[in-house]
This record gives sequence, C-alpha cells and structure tokens, in this order.
Amino acid sequence: MRFTILGPVEAVASGSDAPGLAPRHRAVLAYLLLHAGSAVSTDRLIDAMWGPLPPDSARAQIQTTIAAIRRMLRASGADRMLATRPAGYVITPEPGQLDLDEFTSLIAKAPTVPGAPGDPADQIRAALALWRGEPLADITAHYVQSARARLNGQLLTAVERLAELELARGRHDDLIEELSVHTAANPLRERLCCQLMLALHRAGRQTDALDVARTFRATLAEEQGLDPGHAFSKLEQDILRDAPDLRPPVTAPVKPQGINFLPYDVPDFTGREDELDGLIRMWSDNNGGVVTISAIDGMAGVGKTTLAVHAGHRLADHFPDGQLFIDLQAHTAGQSPLDAGAALEILLGQLGVPTQRIPAAVADRAALWRSELSGRRVLAVLDNALGADQVRQLLPGSSRTLVLITSRRRLTDLDGAHALSLDVLPAADAVELFTAIVGERAAAEPLAVLDVLQLCGFLPLAVRIAAARLHHRPRWTVAHLADRLRDQRRRLSELATSERGVAAAFTLSYEQLTADQQRMFRLLGLQPGRDISPQAAAALADLPLEQAETLLEDLLDAHVLTQYQLGRYTFHDLLREHALATAAAQEPPGAQYEALGRLFHHYLHTACAAVDHLYPEGKNRRPRIPAPDTPASPPPQDEAEAITWLDGERVNLMASAQYAAEHDRLPYAGQLAATLHRYLLGHAHQADALALCGLALRAARRSGDTAAEGRTLIDLGQVHFWWHGAYEQAAEHYRHALDLAREIGDQGVAAAALQALGTVSRRRREYDRAHDHCAQSLALFRELGDRGGEARCLTDLGIVHERQGRYGAAHEHHRQALHAYRETGSRIGETVVLNNIGLLYQRQGRHDEARRRHHQALELSRRFDFPGDEAESLNALAEAARSMGDLVRAVAEHDTALTLAREFSYRPEQARAHDGLAHVHRDLGRIDLAHDHARQALDLYTALAVPEADEIRTFLTGLPPGASGGRASGGRASGVA
Repeated sequence: MRFTILGPVEAVASGSDAPGLAPRHRAVLAYLLLHAGSAVSTDRLIDAMWGPLPPDSARAQIQTTIAAIRRMLRASGADRMLATRPAGYVITPEPGQLDLDEFTSLIAKAPTVPGAPGDPADQIRAALALWRGEPLADITAHYVQSARARLNGQLLTAVERLAELELARGRHDDLIEELSVHTAANPLRERLCCQLMLALHRAGRQTDALDVARTFRATLAEEQGLDPGHAFSKLEQDILRDAPDLRPPVTAPVKPQGINFLPYDVPDFTGREDELDGLIRMWSDNNGGVVTISAIDGMAGVGKTTLAVHAGHRLADHFPDGQLFIDLQAHTAGQSPLDAGAALEILLGQLGVPTQRIPAAVADRAALWRSELSGRRVLAVLDNALGADQVRQLLPGSSRTLVLITSRRRLTDLDGAHALSLDVLPAADAVELFTAIVGERAAAEPLAVLDVLQLCGFLPLAVRIAAARLHHRPRWTVAHLADRLRDQRRRLSELATSERGVAAAFTLSYEQLTADQQRMFRLLGLQPGRDISPQAAAALADLPLEQAETLLEDLLDAHVLTQYQLGRYTFHDLLREHALATAAAQEPPGAQYEALGRLFHHYLHTACAAVDHLYPEGKNRRPRIPAPDTPASPPPQDEAEAITWLDGERVNLMASAQYAAEHDRLPYAGQLAATLHRYLLGHAHQADALALCGLALRAARRSGDTAAEGRTLIDLGQVHFWWHGAYEQAAEHYRHALDLAREIGDQGVAAAALQALGTVSRRRREYDRAHDHCAQSLALFRELGDRGGEARCLTDLGIVHERQGRYGAAHEHHRQALHAYRETGSRIGETVVLNNIGLLYQRQGRHDEARRRHHQALELSRRFDFPGDEAESLNALAEAARSMGDLVRAVAEHDTALTLAREFSYRPEQARAHDGLAHVHRDLGRIDLAHDHARQALDLYTALAVPEADEIRTFLTGLPPGASGGRASGGRASGVA
C-alpha cells in the first residue's frame, strides 16, 4: 500500500489504484495523511472540509467517507492502519508508505557537510524527486490552500538548502535552470532570488543577475510596498563591483562524511541562546584532543532533548566522522532503562561495526567502543539517562569527541562533566515559541498569551501542548484557552494530547523515585505555602531533620523540586498540582489530615517562640502552644533568629491560616492570628494583619469564645488605628470589645480595650478622657500583674501629661514605662518610650537631649526592623533639627521618613512628614514647596479626621502665594518627597 500527496492524491495497492475513492474521499484521506499519527476529530474534519459554513449533512458525509476509506484499506489488507480513538481518527502508515514522510525523513537525515557517503545533496535530490507536481493537486476542500502553501514552503526550503550545497561545491552552472523555474513560480522568495543571482554571476552572466535583482525589487515594491533586506542589497552591490568574495570556491576533495543519527531539529526552536553559546564555547575551549562531556539536566518537559539535538545540529560540522544519538529510556513509557550492554550495541552499530564483531561481555563492548572512537571526531547525544552509572561505560576514552547527556537527575557523580541545569523559559522566549506555533491569533491577544504562559509555568512542553491545542482549534481564542487552564482540577488534563502530556511526563519522573522519596513528594504537595524549609518538611513527614533534608536534596537532584533560595524548596506550579493529585490518589485521608496537623503545629509553636523574643511583654496575652512530641528543630534562640524565621515563613504562615479557615480548622487560624498580630503590626504587614484578624474573628464567633472575640476586636482596631489612621473605626472595635469583656467579666480584655480607647482619645486631643481611660486600664493591669500592659498605660499617661504641660509627671511616667519595658525585654516598647522622652525634651527646649533620645530610638527600630517606629524617629529628629535651626538636616530627615512611611502605607507618619516639610520649606523661603507639602498634609489629616487638619489649614492660609500656584515636582535630592 502506498499513499501520495506530493502531487495528485493517490492510494495505490499492488500496482493499481485502490477502488472506491471519490474526490471527497481522497480529500479526507489526504487530511488524515497530513496529520498521520495524530488523532483527528470529526469536528476538525468538518472544519477542514467545509470551513465555517458546513452543510447540515456534514457529519453524515464524514462518517460515510471514513467508512469508504476503511473499505479501501480492508480490500488492500491494511485495515489496521486507520484506528478510532476517543480523540478521533488516527491513520498510521508504515515507513515507506507515504511520500511526505519519505520526503521529510530524507531531508532530516541529510548530512550537513558535503561528501560521500551519504552526500547531502544526493539525499535532498532524492527527496525532491518524490514531488510529482502541485501537492494535493486534484482535490478541493477548505483546508487545501493553506496545506498546499505549507507543503510548497517545505519544498522551497529544500531547494534552497540544495542550492546552498551546490554553490559551495562550485556547481553554479547546473543550478541556473532549476532555480529559474522556482524563482518564476515564487518571485517574492528573496533567498531563492539571491541564489539565482549568485549562480548567474559566477557563470559570467552579470547582466542577467542584475536583471533578476531589478525584477525582484520592482515586484516586492509593487505587491508589498517593501524594500529588499540587507543581505539582498549587499549581494546586489557586490555583483555590481564584481567583489572577489563572490567568485566560485576552489573545489577540493571532501573527506567522506560520517553518518548522522540525530533526530529531527524542530524548526520553531526558540531561546536558550545563553545555554547554546555555553555549549559551543565549552567545546571550543576544550577542543584539544580530549573528550568533552556536558550533562544537561532539568525537570520533565523543560526541553533537555530539544536543546541537545539542536546543539548537535549546530555543531555537526565540527564532527565529520559522525553524529550519534541514543535514547537510554530512563523515562520512556512502557520501557525499562537500557543497560550499558544494550546501549553499547546500538552505538557500535551506528558506527558501522558489524553485529558479528560486537562481543558479548559489556566490558569488551566498552573497550571496542573506545577503540572505534579513537582518532575520530564524533558527537554523541546520550538522551534520557537514569543516572551516572548508566552512562559511565558509554563515555569515550581519548578522542576529540563531544558527549551531550540529558537526564532528569543531576549527574553529580560524573567526574569531569560540565553541568548545565535548564530552567523554564524566560517570558519573552515563551511568547516567541507560543506565537511561532499559534500564529496571528497570539499576536492579537498578547495579554491572554501571557495568562496562558503563566498557567503553563513557562514549561516548554506545556507551552507546546497548549499552543498545539489552540492551533488545531480555529474557533478558540487565546483567552478561551486561558480560561480552561485556570481550572486547577482540569489543567493537567488540558495539557495533554493523544500522544503526550505534562502529567504523563511527571508520572514517569515520580515512578523513578524511591518509596521514601515518593512519600515526601506526595506530602509536599499537601502543604499550602509557596515553599518549605527542611524543618517544616520534617514536621510534615514526621521524620528526623537530617532524613527530611536528605530526601529534599534527593528530590532537588531529581528535578521534581526547585531551590531559588538556600534552605528553601519549592515546586514548579504544574508539578505542585501533580503532587497534590498524587497525594489525593495515594495518601489516605487520615494520613493527609495528620501530616498537615503536624505542619501547622510546627508553624504555630515556632511562631510563638519567635514572637516571644521580639515582644516579650505580651507573652501572657498570647496562646501557649506546647512543643511537638518530636520537634523537628529548636525554635529561634534570639531576636535576630526570630526576625529571620518570621520574615522567611510569613507567606507560608498566611497560606496555612487561609487553608485552615477553608478546611474547618478555624481554631488554628485564630491561634495563629493572636500569635502573629504584634509582629505583623510592628513590621508593616498590615494587609496580612487585617486578613488574619478576619479569620480569627470568624473562629471566635463560630466557637462562641467571647474572650477571643474581644481580643481579636482590639487587634483589628489597632490595625485601623496605627496604620490607616481610621480612629473612629478603631474606637468602634475597642468599645465593642469592652462591652464583651464586661459581659463575661474578663479583666484582661477590658484593660486592653480601655487602654486602646485612651489612645484614640489622646490622638483626638481629648486629654481628660484619655487620662480616665488609661488610669482605669493601669489599675486593671496592675491587679492582673501584667507588666507589659502596665508599661503601655504608663507610656500613654506620660504623653497625656506632656501634652497638658505637666512635664515632671510626664518624665516620671516615662521613666517607669521604660523600666517596665526593659524589665520585660520589650525592644519595641523601649523604642516608643525613647521617642516620647525625646518629644518631651523638645517641649522643654532641650533639643540636644531630644535628638539623643530619638537617635537611640532610631537605632533600636533599625536594629530590630520596626519600620513604623523608624519613620516616627526620623520625623521627631527632623522636628528637633528645625527647632535648632538646622533646616537642611530637617528636610533630609523628613524626606527619609516620608519615603519610609509611603513604602509601608503608614498614613499618620506620612501626614506628619508633609506637615514638617511644609514648615521647613516655608522657613527656607521655598513657598511653592511649602504649599505643596501643606496641601498633601491637609489631605491626609482630613482623611484621618484629626485636629491637625485645622492647624495645617491655618498654616496654608498664612502662606504667601506661590510662584507657580501648583504642585511642585522633583526628587528627594531637591527636598521634595
């Protein structure tokens, strides 16, 4: 049975046309043959035959046609060639049965260097001889025009490659007639015209060559309004001046070329320029008679084989004795990895060693392999290796050989090998690859393309499959594909075809892991955070830390985990989904629940220890979490370790709280919120603080824990008060908490609510009310023995006394507060009191002492990373500098405070900085800048609903008119924040 489509469409059996194929039947058969090996659905066939307006009987016609093709094949004894699969119809011709397959195979296998045996020009001519006129010549269907254009494009590419080879051999006379025919049929094919011009010029026909050039220019301008490219223009000029570079090459005997077993080099290969340059440089730098080995590793689907094959084709000219390729089948579905003996037999056969000369023993085969390579220049691609042991005996001895090994594992035991670990594609390269496959639809929806690529995780295999699905579904938009991929339950199934899929590739990697590694992989899929530490993984898997870390490193070497930061391990997004699906399928529900419980306990216990180091004065008001039965590691031991741990795990802690709330583990979310609140508030993570307070409030109300509800309301009010300046909203939460505390008789919550209400009253300059609230709160805290709460009340009372002019009482309260904070080890409390003492000294005109206290506060806030207090310290320093007449320093310090407050959305200190800058610029005579900052301060004070709004309004009224009357612009260097 033989099929032809490179000309009239025919199916020939036993020397005669197969019966029963009408023109419509041949059109459907041709479409199936164009997509041989791939499933073609009925809908796709309908679209191919009739386009957007098929007849009502289209489906019935397709079914009738398929039946006719089956009858023809059955009559010829080839009934198994056409199969029906869930995705559609698949026709699978055997090698030599389809002229298009023969053509592409001959072109792909044609060596890239002229010479015998296996002369590339002869192979290309053999491929071109398969063409019998216009492809798909005698059929009509909607798809024919575009398919014919693609086939003709392949033909012309082959003709151009042949012309390049023949011109390099000096055979220009033999080319002129052939190139003239193709140029006449394709007058806008620039490379073809250039080759004809060069052939004519070398044949002494300069005038004819320039005529071809003029005709091309005129046709291009008339039909497309374009000018020729740079290469064409340069060739035209070189012909005019008879440049020596254009003369025919001096032909010399060419060394016979070795065979090339490299697979097809995909035409849409994209990116990886740095990696390719590195491979080429590595060969060039080490091209001194020794073996060069490069081990290319990476996760499934990242493009290792594609890169190795492409690099092999790029470097083939340097290895005239042959380019070899073998699939070692480490991750081939349904196959076992090849052992060294079988692999050596294949490689020796590729070198032309007869079977009878290949010895039986593996060691003897390896020795023969090294002997055959000695003195040869060969490139060998050892693809899909399981590990170093599998390839060690396949390495040459002493020869100028380049060996490219691909593996999903890092081949750390392969001495002397250059390691190249592939990551996913950069965004720009992924866009280029997707667009090359999809075409114009991708260019029309650039944002949707980025959505698709992000959902594919920029993994080359996923990008290719997604693009291929879209390419074969003309009615889909890119946005529609993105919407389908957003559904996590079906994303991996969307990224699959009848022949390959992302999930299938991942499954093969998983099956190569040990049982312990597989269990760790599954459990890691359960954890809700973005990455994981060895300590957290040990808790999750209930393993000793050392064993957990070893397993993580094993998974990293196997490229099922990634590491972007030392000591932190994470998944590629698609691998995370695969791990979660594998856990759901293979891990019992009870085991999943217990694993997450161990992880959450680890997070909560460690968070408690860390926050206790930073805010020891609040220990009595936070949950007490017992240590796990088998702790993975000791908790942080000091403030520095505490900050490092909390900052490193914050995103994971938030994710675990959200997961707990969504999966009926609200008590954990509530405990974590109460534990982390002070840290989140003190380190400008107000959005996280608000989110956790919301979860904690739900937990308290669902469980009926009124005391916890009151504490959470106070925490919620603090976020609104300190960071957003929403004083009324904060006061409402505080009053509600106070009502709940009195209802259940909880003095601790009542004391905290009263102290918070006192803070609101003080901010509104209601000093008598503030004093009453704080005095009541102080009495309750002292009765409870809560030194941290007592210190906060003493601080507030000190501020109230200072504002009312009772400086002696203010100093005494601040002194007692400072002593209490130092006694409890509270650095943040100490920072607050030092700034308040500095402000008190400013009120007394003791500006040097004020600045000293503010500097002490600034040092503490920077040392322990308290950004809000750092902004307060800087603003206070600037106010003291202005009082001392140092206006330049005042501008600089207010500017820094404003930048910091903006960075962390700390509105009260933003307003204070603008207020200060308005006054300083007024003193410096910069009236425009003073107006600008005063207006911004007024906007913020008005939004905060504080008395300072009236003061800055009065200040603005008293300012002389500015020169520009508008907002100033500029940067910090000019004193404008």
